Parts: sequence; C-alpha cells; structure tokens
Amino acid sequence: MSKQHSATIAARAGIAQDSAYGAVTPPLYLTSTYELKAFKQPGKYDYSRSNNPTRDLLGDALAELEGGAKGLITGTGMSACLLALQLIGPEDTLVIPHDCYGGSYRLFLNLANRKKAFKLVVVNFQQANWAEQIKAAQPKMIWVETPSNPLLQITDVKAAAELAKALSAILVVDNTFLSPALQNPIALGADIVVHSTTKFINGHSDIVGGALIAKDAAVGDELKWWANCLGVTGGAFDAYQTLRGLRTLLPRIKQHQQNAELVVDYLQKQPLVGRIYYPGLKDHPGHAIAKAQQHGFGSMLSFDLAADEAYLPVFFEALRCFTLAQSLGGIESLICHPGSMTHASLDAATQKAAGIGPTLIRLSVGIEEAQDLIADLAQAFAAVDAALKQNTKPQLQQSEQASVAEKNEQQQFRLNPALSVLW
Repeated sequence: MSKQHSATIAARAGIAQDSAYGAVTPPLYLTSTYELKAFKQPGKYDYSRSNNPTRDLLGDALAELEGGAKGLITGTGMSACLLALQLIGPEDTLVIPHDCYGGSYRLFLNLANRKKAFKLVVVNFQQANWAEQIKAAQPKMIWVETPSNPLLQITDVKAAAELAKALSAILVVDNTFLSPALQNPIALGADIVVHSTTKFINGHSDIVGGALIAKDAAVGDELKWWANCLGVTGGAFDAYQTLRGLRTLLPRIKQHQQNAELVVDYLQKQPLVGRIYYPGLKDHPGHAIAKAQQHGFGSMLSFDLAADEAYLPVFFEALRCFTLAQSLGGIESLICHPGSMTHASLDAATQKAAGIGPTLIRLSVGIEEAQDLIADLAQAFAAVDAALKQNTKPQLQQSEQASVAEKNEQQQFRLNPALSVLW
C-alpha cells in the first residue's frame, strides 16, 4: 500500500494495535515498571522513563507524519528543545533567529552564558545577508522557527537546509505554529523537528508536552539515550491525551484556518488595526516562501493596535470569546500581549530588535463560529473607540497601579541573570 495521507495517519494513530485483547483504541499503560520474563531476560519494556508503550505509539505516529525515522516524546516543548541541544558541546556554535519564542531564547541565552554549554550567535534571518552571517559563525547547529513567534516571519527551510549541509551543521526546525498537518521540515531538508505538543498537536489545552523527530535513526537513538539519561521523557497519561487529540488534527486545522482567514479579512477593514502579521496576506514579506513550503497559512496571527498602549486593558476587558491567556493551538480562541506575556523574559532592547512593539497583540484563532469571533473583536474595538472619543487616556485605579508596580518588580526579577535559571 502506498504511503497514506496525513489525515489517515493522524486519525488511525494507535488504532487496532493492541496485541493483548484486540482493543480498537490503545490501552493506557500507567505502569512505572515491567516484569522481567526471567533472570537477566528483560523484555522490550523495563522502566517507563526509558520506554512506555503509550508514549511510543505517539512518537511513532509523529515520526510517520513528519517523515522522520524516530519520534521522541518529552514532558514539555522546552524539554524537547533541551534534548536537541545535547548534540552540541562547549566548543560548538549554535545559531538562533533573533525573533524566536521567548522561552527558547531564554534557554539558549542562559545555557550559553551561564553554563558555557555552547557558543551562541543570534542572526536575523529576515536580512538579505543572513546566509553570510551564518557562514561566518561556522555553526554546528542552526535553529529555525518558521513561522516565527509572534510576528509570523518566514524562513526558507530549503535554503537553510542547503546551507547547513554545506557547513556540515545540524538543522533544527521548530514546527509548533503549523504542526505536521501544514509543514513537513524534514521533507524540506531539516535534520530535526521539534514541537510543543501542548499546542496544535494535542489541541485541547489540557496537557503540556513536547516532541522531537529525528530524520536519521542513529541520531534518534542517540537522543533517546539522552532523553532517558536526563529524565525528560513525557508521562503516559499526557501521551494518551495527546494521541487522542492528534486523531482530529487535520479537521481541526481546517476549521482553524477557515476562521483565521475570515478574522484577517475583518481586521484589514478595521481602522484601529495597524500592521497585520499573517503569511496568508499577499503583501506579507514571506508570503511566497510560505506558499511554497507550507500546506496552508495556519491560524496564528498578530496585529498592532492603532492606539496608545494605555488602551490595551480596555480592549482586553471587552472580549468575551477570545480568552486572554498564554499558549496557543487549542480549539478555543486565545489572545495575548507578547510583550508582557509570552516574551516577557526578553528585555526591552531585545523585544525592540525582534520587532515586538508595545501594542502588538497575538491571536490563536479557534474553531468557534467565525462570526462570533468577529463580533467579539468588533465590540472590543468599539470599546477602545469610545474611550478614544472621550479624549482621555484610561486612568489606572490605585489597586491597579499597585498591581503594575508588582508586575514591574516581577519583571525585573525575571530578567535578573542570577535568577533567570528559575524561569
């Protein structure tokens, strides 16, 4: 039988594979340990940190979806990133994009500066001479995030892969924003793909997890050894939940995208919206590359509120369908302020260099009725418009001022290099 389509692979992940009783849906193996057949005769499974049948089903399904040789499931998306970094050492150079996810940036920066785990070079992949900058760095590993978080900037994965091959470097692609339903970096030349399975792959905002898919089986085996050694493997129940979420990935993504396109169309006509960051727009700088290497434009987008940042609380408080929260990729629509939420660990200068402005808003468009989502945004913009017409900026109440002061203090704590390892 020829290779099945992604929708079929996802829908049948783990189905009818139970060798014990013939259960159609796979059982959940919550056991921590396994009985040996006899003295010095361990079976395939001996201890669940090393191997677990439920976790293996998920890893195999993601490897098949991504076109890789081995899929490893970790406890979080960040532990998947940490796992990939075990392939480089203190004398090696890691190149990362200047606008990567705040948590990834924090990890890379602190491992390089505080632990001397590797040398770090930050490159703006949107500059015309990005390849020359990378060549000059002579890296062992190149890290790509496309579309980027939160500005949805696009990197040409094929071009990065060709460069990595010429430099004998490892190309890692963070594919979280699109999932294997919309982009397959290994087919474009990547060596490793990482995911936060918390997001689209699980799709229901009820677990935290990560995944790493290796193109080469030997690399996968090495990383599996490190996953066991470090203890970053994911739990069985989270793998079970994620496997269940994975089965509806394709139909969910389809609805996500349809809604996102309608929301973007609405935002284009809204006077209180400045720039819109969405690769599906023809005037987006990376539109042509995204169209060539992706199977769709996804449901993540950002925009600048065309008003002073003092009006952000007015906008957020008026929303009823969009929930102000961290994360993305769930069936529910979420909204966030990257500068104070997902990318709060970046200092002001780094945020500015990455293009994260004070009024940037990021949307994760869910699968609700699109017209309800548009109506929700409309009444939030109306609230801001009404406040603007009063010709006075919203005044913070005394309790709110105290809250802001507390948040500023927390921000300084988070940015303290001596304490940043805690975050």
